[in-house]
Amino acid sequence: MNVTTGSGNIFEDLGFDDAPEMLAKSRLASKINELIREKGLRQQAAADLLGIKQPKLSNLLRGDFRGISQLMMFELLRKLGNDVKVVVEPKPRTHKAGQYSIVFAEGAMVIADGPIRRRAKKAGSTTRD
Repeated sequence: MNVTTGSGNIFEDLGFDDAPEMLAKSRLASKINELIREKGLRQQAAADLLGIKQPKLSNLLRGDFRGISQLMMFELLRKLGNDVKVVVEPKPRTHKAGQYSIVFAEGAMVIADGPIRRRAKKAGSTTRD
């Protein structure tokens, strides 16, 4: 039996052209789901809080997030009580191209073109690639 090691991005492995964006959206959707659960909200109450229709929220939480922009997901995270920051910085010389990353502060999960890596974050420090 042949075993193939994945790239760390299931969407890339499945051949999606927009694999980095899809991976980022899946992580954002997962975080939205986590926050809704932490708040003990049912889908309808969460949809009301977020200002979207319940079926759209249901689709998002099931991983059907095509047609939902990252900007909208950022807004949902904000409405769930989070600050959302977008940081643009020069890429390191060691990278061919800039990387696309999302960092959740509490675990410093970095999502980029390659595998997902977890890094510890010191209190009061910034996270950089």
